[in-house]
Amino acid sequence: MSDSRLDSPYARLNYRRLIAWPARIEREGPFLERQLALAPQPSVIDLGCGTGEHARHLASRGFRTVGVDRSSALIAEAREYQGEFPPCGPDFVCGDLTELAALTDERFGAAICLGNVLPHLEDAALEAMLEAVASRLHGNGRLVLQIINYERVLSRDERHLPLNFRAHPERPEDEIVFLRLMKRDGARHVRFFPSTLALRPGEEPPLTIEATKEIRLRAWRLSELEAVVAKRGLSIDGRYGDMSLTAFDAEDSTDLILTATLDTEASA
Repeated sequence: MSDSRLDSPYARLNYRRLIAWPARIEREGPFLERQLALAPQPSVIDLGCGTGEHARHLASRGFRTVGVDRSSALIAEAREYQGEFPPCGPDFVCGDLTELAALTDERFGAAICLGNVLPHLEDAALEAMLEAVASRLHGNGRLVLQIINYERVLSRDERHLPLNFRAHPERPEDEIVFLRLMKRDGARHVRFFPSTLALRPGEEPPLTIEATKEIRLRAWRLSELEAVVAKRGLSIDGRYGDMSLTAFDAEDSTDLILTATLDTEASA
């Protein structure tokens, strides 16, 4: 059920090694734990879990955790670093987010979908995913969605995300540069160009491309996400610009984070 089109962009980029995960988990962990504390049950499904850093953190905090991703390569890496927190997991499942009922028969107290997962879904796919999520949540279950603030990206015609620098895994004297370029593609999409460059001081050439990919993303705006979420019986109760609870500002926020609760009737 994996999709090689989604395997290659991030697997080849060594995504796990390009993000400062300890700092990110330290920054985001308290917010996520507060949201999960409001759930009717201490369990969570991580949608688009990638290499599993959030899932492992939440399992270590005592939440029964399952991670799901379409990329077989990322799931394989997540399992390699699975951790040992039974019966909390985390367990990792490869499959389509729109087909959760076929992937697990568990119901969860909460669902999270973090990072740049949602923009890979067009309108019908996002509706199908949220319908599937609703079917896997207990009544009053929590949902946390996080994406880049595409309203700001589109209004400012922003062309890149911040650069990341990491030590090269094979040549400690060199660095890997994680470059994420963007180009607007109509009113509702952007072209995304995640790339890794090798910076080799003193060499010729000093900068080379190690991996690069072009991906077309759905640039979801707040009003569009709100409409789709509400259609699936989820009541939005939080709109944030970051995980320190800063209120969302369409012009200034870097991220958009929505929190919602599943109506009891919708879970029946």
